[in-house]
Amino acid sequence: MGQHDLQMLYASERSAARLLDMKPTEFRALVDAGALPRPVKIAGAVERWRVQDLDAILQGTKPKPNEEFDL
Repeated sequence: MGQHDLQMLYASERSAARLLDMKPTEFRALVDAGALPRPVKIAGAVERWRVQDLDAILQGTKPKPNEEFDL
């Protein structure tokens, strides 16, 4: 199995921002505004975003966490 055969399940803030072609500060602003999901805690303290949730939002198959936000 090669390195490209693995599918990322969770992403750090920087990686999640990169997946959405954003700067980390832009990504965090959208998370704080409720336009993107909040991270989940793994092992008690490590925050990560579910790649599946981010992809579903981009595809339009999952509602945004808060549809009533202003940017």
